[in-house]
Amino acid sequence: MLELIRVHGELLEMADAGGGPAAMERHRGRGRLPIRERIANVIDPDTPFLEITPLAAYGSQYQLGGSMVTGIGIIAGTECVIMGNDPTVLAGALTPYAVKKWMRALEIARQNRMPYVSFVESAGADLRVGGRPADKSEQDNPHGAVGDAVVPEHFAETGRFFYEMIELSKLCIPTVCVVFGPSTAGGAYQPGMSDYNIFIREQSYTFLAGPPLVKMATGEISDSETIGGAQMHAEVSGQAEYLAEDEMDALRMCREVISHLNWRKAGPEPAADPAEPVHDPEELVGIVGADLAKPVDVRDVLARVVDDSRFEEFKPRFGPTMVCGWASIHGYPVGILGNNGVIYPDSAQKAAHFIQLCNQIDLPIVFLQNITGFMVGKDYEADGIIKKGSQLINAVANSTVPHLTVIIGSSYGAGTYGMSGRAFGNRFTFLWPTAKIAVMGPKQIAGVMSEVRRGQAKRKGIPFDEDEDARLVAQAAETQEKGSLALRATGAVTDDGIIDPRDTRTVLGICLSVVRNRPIEGTEGYGVFRL
Repeated sequence: MLELIRVHGELLEMADAGGGPAAMERHRGRGRLPIRERIANVIDPDTPFLEITPLAAYGSQYQLGGSMVTGIGIIAGTECVIMGNDPTVLAGALTPYAVKKWMRALEIARQNRMPYVSFVESAGADLRVGGRPADKSEQDNPHGAVGDAVVPEHFAETGRFFYEMIELSKLCIPTVCVVFGPSTAGGAYQPGMSDYNIFIREQSYTFLAGPPLVKMATGEISDSETIGGAQMHAEVSGQAEYLAEDEMDALRMCREVISHLNWRKAGPEPAADPAEPVHDPEELVGIVGADLAKPVDVRDVLARVVDDSRFEEFKPRFGPTMVCGWASIHGYPVGILGNNGVIYPDSAQKAAHFIQLCNQIDLPIVFLQNITGFMVGKDYEADGIIKKGSQLINAVANSTVPHLTVIIGSSYGAGTYGMSGRAFGNRFTFLWPTAKIAVMGPKQIAGVMSEVRRGQAKRKGIPFDEDEDARLVAQAAETQEKGSLALRATGAVTDDGIIDPRDTRTVLGICLSVVRNRPIEGTEGYGVFRL
């Protein structure tokens, strides 16, 4: 685990470096702050910034982070979602990974009713093909360019971002935009659709088309300051509500805007001075190993995460492979579900019952996933594993209290859904470095395909090549293993990021505070079914 954490730390440093030393030096040489320093200077002193998916684009040809930083921070005492373009990477252009992160930031703001702050400095959409200039064959491709290209389908989808920003304002969720530099096309529409805009004198420029495109389209000759400068927008067009003298002045203004919003959390407040776990959280690095087939008692994790290591377990003698119960984390009461093995029919029943109870008393639910799926076999089919497993999935889907999910080990098959995976609308999903996510285990996938090939050979009446099959099994297992790793998942922005296990309590505490910006109300209309 410590080695995985070390590698993760090195990758975070690479993401922090943005476009690299030369780009960073050029940016600072213009008297401008890197995006993470802008964020550090706008949030309250000595408060955390929970960055979301910092390793987006891992394994691709794009810069780690995808040219954008997103996360949650406290500005003037108010929890806000913060999105910022990284101008040292492709001039802040919107790569496919930045697009995913942008949508996720808007989703967090909407789901949790949080003010949305954008730090804009963007060249608009990345018009290159797969992160490089398109070659002739790709330009002539009637189906659009290959790879991560900007094709009509992608362009049509980007309109959703504008809709989502307007939707926030419609829901009375404030949107505040600070323009730090040139912002073209899609970059220009972000302040255009924000409630409050802050521009910086002789630094901020917004226009639908810059001077070169204007000249090509209309023949008009102009310069950036005249066509879209900060002073013009503050005094003539009315696009800017505030005109700052420099970046620090703009950040001060941003804090003042947030302070006058009079934003109030729905509550309730956490318990004062919650007790730290009795068991040392440092020991979390030794609980889950590289071999996920080795059993792990999720209670050992809970004892190092919850307040005072106190956990009131629900139905401990029934369905023991699903651990359910009540605890508090940083003073916030929660229900907790954790896996101690495969989900059997009785453990699925217990979990569905427990989720209903949490909804009856408006308690957020924390899911700790280490699941290979639902149990299979003739006895379990006869015992109704499909029916009872579906009851669990139904309970998860119909639950209306916030769900927070941490994948500490395996997350395979329909077990992912039964434990509130990302597809089920949970508020946050984080991974430990040991997490693996797939339709099933790599060896099982390879084995199933081997059985399929064996059956095909038998039906066709042809000899079965055992040596070739063994090679294919090994190759498939290796490919599936690599594809299931936490870094691959987080690189594709399927979660909110990989965390150090020792930070689990802190991250969950931040998220439990965040979800209380919106009233927590469980489902109504049905009593609890004793499944």
